[in-house]
Amino acid sequence: MFLARVPPAKSHPKLIFRRQILSSSSLTHPLTASGATVLSGTCQVPGDKSISHRSLLLGGLALGITRISGLLEGEDVLATAAAMAALGAPVRRLDNGIWEISGVGVGGLKSPDTALDMGNSGTGARLLMGLLTSHDLTATLIGDKSLSSRPMNRVLTPLGRMGLKVLAAPGGRLPLTLKGAATPLPLTYELPVASAQVKSAILLAGLNTPGRTTVIEPEATRDHTEHMLRHFGVHVDVTPTGDGNVIALEGQQELIAADVTVPGDPSSAAFLAAAALIVPGSDLTIENVLISPSRTGFFTTLREMGADVSYLHERRCQGEPVADIRVRHSALSGVKVPGARAASMIDEYPILSVLAAYANGTTKMEGLKELRVKESDRLAAMARGLSSCGADVEELAEGLIVRGRGGPGANGVGLSGTAPIQTHLDHRIAMSFLVLGLGAEGPVTVDDGSVIATSFPNFVPLMRSLGAQIGEQEAA
Repeated sequence: MFLARVPPAKSHPKLIFRRQILSSSSLTHPLTASGATVLSGTCQVPGDKSISHRSLLLGGLALGITRISGLLEGEDVLATAAAMAALGAPVRRLDNGIWEISGVGVGGLKSPDTALDMGNSGTGARLLMGLLTSHDLTATLIGDKSLSSRPMNRVLTPLGRMGLKVLAAPGGRLPLTLKGAATPLPLTYELPVASAQVKSAILLAGLNTPGRTTVIEPEATRDHTEHMLRHFGVHVDVTPTGDGNVIALEGQQELIAADVTVPGDPSSAAFLAAAALIVPGSDLTIENVLISPSRTGFFTTLREMGADVSYLHERRCQGEPVADIRVRHSALSGVKVPGARAASMIDEYPILSVLAAYANGTTKMEGLKELRVKESDRLAAMARGLSSCGADVEELAEGLIVRGRGGPGANGVGLSGTAPIQTHLDHRIAMSFLVLGLGAEGPVTVDDGSVIATSFPNFVPLMRSLGAQIGEQEAA
C-alpha cells in the first residue's frame, strides 16, 4: 500500500498532526479487562466525532478564522484536519486546546501536494469527497487496511452525477484519485438507503454548485450537517415527509467563520453507560453529552430494557440539544429493537449486543445491513466474539439475536474470554469487549487496543479513573 504523511500548512510550521497508520505495522497492543468492583464519579467523554469533522470541513470554507473548542483529538478527526491543511486551509492547535482553521471561502480549496491520508476514517473520507466534488482540483485519498476495504460507490455514484470524476479506483475502494468539476451540476437525489454520510456528502458538494441541490431521505438520519451549515450562515430548507425529510440548499452561498463548541460524543458515552449498567453498585454521570434525537436510539433502547438512565440539565449548544447523563447499575431485560431505529444508533449496536448478553431474555436487533461495511463487518465480529466469551448469539443476514442469561444478581454468568478477541482494526469492537470484561466471571482480552485512539484516545485512563480494571499486555 502506498502511504504518505500529509504535511502541516506552511503558515503553521509548528503544527503536528499525530497520525498512526495501523496497517503499516505488525505491532499490536493487547488489553485485558477484568471484573470491576464499582464504577462511580462524574466525567466527560471526548467531543462528538461527527460534529468535529464537520466543524473542520465547513470552517475551511468559511471566510475568517473559526475557533473550535472540544474538538475530538482522535485519529479520525486529525486525518480530516491534516487533509484540510493540505487543501490550503491552515489549521493549528493553540496551547489552551482550542483549534483554529483559517477558511479560504467557498471554491477556494486547491490541489494538495501529496495524497490525503484518511487513516481509518470512513466519515472523513466520504464527506471530503463531497467537498472536493465542486472544486476544480485533483486529489488522491488513501487510508489504512480497514478503510481501503470499505466500498465508496454509494457516495461516488451521486457525486459522479454532479461532475466528480474518478481517475483511479480499484473496485470503488481507496486509494482513489478524484478530479473535481470545474462546472458542477446541481442534483436532486433520493437516497436508496438512509445514510447521513451520503446525504452530507451531496450537500457539501452543493455548496459550490450553482443552482439548487436536493436530497430526499426515506427516513430521518443524523442532521448535524444541516445544523452546522446554519451555524456558518447557510440557508438550508428541511421539509418533513412523514418518514424522512427533503433537504435542499442553493449553491454558492458564502460561509462566515463562527466559533464552535463540540459537545460530548453520545457514541463514546455509550461505552461508559454500558459499563455502569453491568457492574453492580455503579453510578456514573457523564457531562455535556449530545442528545440529538437522531443520535439517542441507544439510550431509548436502554430505557426499554429497564435501565436507570436520566438526562440532567438539558440545554442547547449551536442548536443541538445537550445534557448530562446519569446511569446507575440496573437489571436488564431483552427487547426487540426495531429496524427503523438503526439510523439513530448505528454505531452503538456492538456495545448494545454486549448488554444483551447480560440481560434476562432475548434481544433481537434488525435492519443492520449497514454494519457489514463499517470499520469491520461488525455483525460477524460481534457474533464471533460474543460466542467465544460464552454468550448465546445468532448471526442473521442483517441483524443479531442474543439470548441473555442475566437478571438480578446474575450479571456475568458464564461470560469470560478464552482467547484474545479479534478487533479487526475496529475501535468499537475493542471497546465493546473491554466493557464486557468488566462484568464477566473471567478476564477478556482484545488483540489490539491501539485502535481505540481512532475515536476515544483517553478511554483506558478514563475508565481506570472511574474504577475499571483494564491492564496492558506486551505486544505480540
